Amino acid sequence: MKKTLIVAAAAGLLSLTACGHKTDAADNVVANADAAADNMVANTDAVADNMVDNASATADAMKDNASNAADAMKDHAENKADAMDAKTK
Repeated sequence: MKKTLIVAAAAGLLSLTACGHKTDAADNVVANADAAADNMVANTDAVADNMVDNASATADAMKDNASNAADAMKDHAENKADAMDAKTK
């Protein structure tokens, strides 16, 4: 809904600027649409940054979990080998 409103506002702005009428109301509409567009860009950038940060954190967590699982498997194998060595002595 907001995107539709912004697109409609932008279309209205284009028609106002094409007419060449310079009124305070037209200037206010242009300023408001510019501010709305700037806010959309800022919000989109923030969402994209958050997505990248979250993906990076998730990848790091997955790497850590895999490393921990590998270490646990190695430790288990070493313990089993030690137990087998102890039985043969």
